[in-house]
Amino acid sequence: MTLPASNVTHLVDVDVDPRYRVRFITAASLFDGHDASINIIRRMLQAAGVEVIHLGHNRSVKEIVDAAIEEDVQGIAVSSYQGGHVEFFRYMLDMLRDNGRGEIRVFGGGGGVIVPEEIRELEAYGVTRIYSPEHGQRMGLEGIIEDMVKRADFYPGEGLVSDLESTRPLSRSDLARVITLLENETAPRALMASLKQRAANLGRKVPVLGITGTGGSGKSSLTDELILRWRLDHADQLRVAVLAIDPSRRRSGGALLGDRIRMNAIDGDSVYLRSLATRSAVTEVPKKLPDIITATKAAGFDLIIVETPGIGQGDAGIVSHVDVSLYVMTPEFGSASQLEKIDMLDFADCVAINKFDRKGADDALRDVRKQFQRNRTAFEKDLATLPVFGTIASHFNDDGVTALYQELSLQLSVFG
Repeated sequence: MTLPASNVTHLVDVDVDPRYRVRFITAASLFDGHDASINIIRRMLQAAGVEVIHLGHNRSVKEIVDAAIEEDVQGIAVSSYQGGHVEFFRYMLDMLRDNGRGEIRVFGGGGGVIVPEEIRELEAYGVTRIYSPEHGQRMGLEGIIEDMVKRADFYPGEGLVSDLESTRPLSRSDLARVITLLENETAPRALMASLKQRAANLGRKVPVLGITGTGGSGKSSLTDELILRWRLDHADQLRVAVLAIDPSRRRSGGALLGDRIRMNAIDGDSVYLRSLATRSAVTEVPKKLPDIITATKAAGFDLIIVETPGIGQGDAGIVSHVDVSLYVMTPEFGSASQLEKIDMLDFADCVAINKFDRKGADDALRDVRKQFQRNRTAFEKDLATLPVFGTIASHFNDDGVTALYQELSLQLSVFG
């Protein structure tokens, strides 16, 4: 995206009031490490009330389109400074149309790299808008953001409800649209009844794993490592759905839904990821989460993972929605007495002390195991046998992550 230097500091003066909940994918194109511009754009979109699924830099067309379909977005914003923008954007439009999602608005920018005749060519092909340096000078950053939001402010679910109520299997695109209807509280009762019937007709239980923990503890990276192990163990035959929740900003209503950027094992047909914002909920889970879980079960997945935003000491809202809960923390929790205040240590089925390579990790493991034991009056059990693990999700093939994975698999097997 084009960033006029005179406007870079004015990041929140956006005068736009979208009619619908607008969702955007933001990314820098393949072979492009220039992400400063797209980071500014996605921050301003958030300030304008947009839910932004940020993919980061060096993203292929397929990654962007797959994410756009699963996330059921109205807009895609891509910065491209690598010189292959004409082919990149044309291929993106072709892939969106091939997947029946040609209505998604595509926006781009690349400073002076994209020349005027190429802008005209791409917009004639179907790109909603390519922003040039001249747009930046004339409209300013705020004007560009307002233009993007207004062009993407449409309701994505119109005209498809009756089709979704049919008995045919739900595709990934169908599930994405159903979740949108549920999030927006516009799903008709007949659709919800159909989803519940589909889930009941499966003839098997679908276990639900809840992953929660403090902000910055590495929940997304740990989730990714667990998914990788399930894929390897089951030769990609286990269908896994991930519902990744992040908080909405109370002032603007926007949200940064950034879990995808941390996950490397979600590509392919066996894994589905949907990012959710808490929206008006006052807890760490959206109020429509139970219905969204039902819809995901109805789509035929074998395992559902719900990852919450970072939580505080008194939060344990995820427990009532899942079969098995995992609490993720780091060794830096202060004195051992602080552990007595953490509600999830009362309820969690497993605990991961992630970033276990940090100083004091062994002492933290001992203290957490003791607190876990006290909370359950399990004094007859050896501390080493309790489901509390030291993990380093950033390490390849980490033994602690593998031990955690084996324990979770054992506990989940009881539920399906």
